[in-house]
Amino acid sequence: MKKVFLLFFVTANVITCAQKHDGIISVQEVQRIESVLASNDMRGRRAGTPDIDKAAMFIADEFKKAGLQPVRSNNFLQDFVMIRPKVVNVKAEIDKTEINPKDIIVNTFEKEVKIDEKSGYEIQYIKAGQTFREKVQELAGAKKNMIVFVDTSFSRNFPRLAGFNAQAFQSEASGYKTVIYILGDYQPKEFIIKAENSLQETKYANVVGILPGKSKKNEYVIFSGHYDHLGIARQPLNGDSIYNGANDDAAGTTAVIMLANYFKKLNNNERTLVFAAFTAEEVGGFGSQYFSKQYDPSQVMAMFNIEMIGTESKWGKNSAYITGFEKTNMGEILQNNLKGSAFTFYPDPYPDQNLFYRSDNATLARLGVPAHTISTSKMDSEPNYHKVTDEVSTLDMDNMARIIEAIAVSANSIISGKNTPTRPAKLM
Repeated sequence: MKKVFLLFFVTANVITCAQKHDGIISVQEVQRIESVLASNDMRGRRAGTPDIDKAAMFIADEFKKAGLQPVRSNNFLQDFVMIRPKVVNVKAEIDKTEINPKDIIVNTFEKEVKIDEKSGYEIQYIKAGQTFREKVQELAGAKKNMIVFVDTSFSRNFPRLAGFNAQAFQSEASGYKTVIYILGDYQPKEFIIKAENSLQETKYANVVGILPGKSKKNEYVIFSGHYDHLGIARQPLNGDSIYNGANDDAAGTTAVIMLANYFKKLNNNERTLVFAAFTAEEVGGFGSQYFSKQYDPSQVMAMFNIEMIGTESKWGKNSAYITGFEKTNMGEILQNNLKGSAFTFYPDPYPDQNLFYRSDNATLARLGVPAHTISTSKMDSEPNYHKVTDEVSTLDMDNMARIIEAIAVSANSIISGKNTPTRPAKLM
């Protein structure tokens, strides 16, 4: 009798969940939202261009219709500015000898740099035999203005140094120090270095909506995906030049919008839910980095980042994987909440790719937040990844709806406050 009753309970629970999803999480809605975001009208949604604005307005309108609160007064856009410096002129002389400008890299957010041996710059070296990447990262985190002489054995790696601090948030740029790299083995007694910079400003915007919690308003659960993609190809392929980004990541953004509607209609969340569509993932992850700075990590209970769920996983339908599965017990919680269903969450099958620290969940994950990405992308065999062929017609809408439904059901005990995932080790 106990076994029969248990079977009846599980079956009834699954049926009840299915009834709640009816009309909220539907294949038709998945198709509608996905088709708009990945349409040719969006011109590939490249971050920092006018083309992405139309997508941002669409997402904001969907959040408004769902009944979410805007993140800033009456605005769902969480806008910010990035500054990119470009050295337009550089000259250096060391002990009366002029240095080839190609052997100088100036990383600074100052419009003009003019220094000599009396300017107080610290002298550092990257010597032959040292691990180049580790030494550069160590120096990049320094809080002092520096001149770094790089051994000529690293000549091939030297140009890559221009990528460090290539962009900064406008609000933080003034806090960065100047680091000047010079290729060559010098023990300078006197020097003079001059550089002129142009500073390019680029405006970006995340789209963020809030569903306040009932009893735990200061505990946050985040549902996110990035809505930007690659834009327009330089060389058309069979007449097609638009990177529609249907799977990457209009699919994740579609899920976020669907989940916003779902949880608003249930209206039983004890914790505050934050729905975020990130910009600039494809050009450096700046959207999620800026978003993460707006929250106290200790108040973020969980993050569901959703990336590329439009195709079947390696296990087929009704399945997805969770990056960093072993780093917290969040995956176990989600799977326990799906008992009695046909859906399975698996650990990330591509550990060699370090996906846990590569997607938009990474900033909060490094801060010790149980922030995971849910995906079905076959990282070793996705035929349309970062290609103009990533279009709506290549996606499985029915399977997408089932994945979104599974995320909704599995998150229930976390948004209610019943379960709180354990936290990964802090790396920042």
